Amino acid sequence: MPQKDPAVSDWIVLPQSMIDDFAQITNDHQFIHVDPRRARTDTPFESTIAHGFLTLSHLTQMAESTLPALEGTTRSINYGFDRIRFISPVRSGTRIRGLFSLELIEERTPGELTLHHDVTVEAEGQDRPALAARWIMRHYLN
Repeated sequence: MPQKDPAVSDWIVLPQSMIDDFAQITNDHQFIHVDPRRARTDTPFESTIAHGFLTLSHLTQMAESTLPALEGTTRSINYGFDRIRFISPVRSGTRIRGLFSLELIEERTPGELTLHHDVTVEAEGQDRPALAARWIMRHYLN
């Protein structure tokens, strides 16, 4: 039951302050993320870029604001990914949004639904997506 048109989230800005905070939390201080002067001169990006995992971590916010709730759900869990590809860098200060297409629903046991969404994250002003993934969520119904 693939979804015809994707559900599209609101835009989210990834400012340098968020990138710096993420670097602190993950201990990933590579200069392409945290040193604007060096990133401007020593990379083809002309600025710092967000960590791929920072971009990925916003999928939850995008999904919660975009995907409809399943009636009767008592809890939902992130079951994982079949694939994740970081396709294009996201420059500091860029807005991103998610496009979610439901590709598969499985009911392994009564009241347990596993939803597979193809997700693309767009970066405003870029021709290529920032990332593409197959995200799996499990929902438990009463």
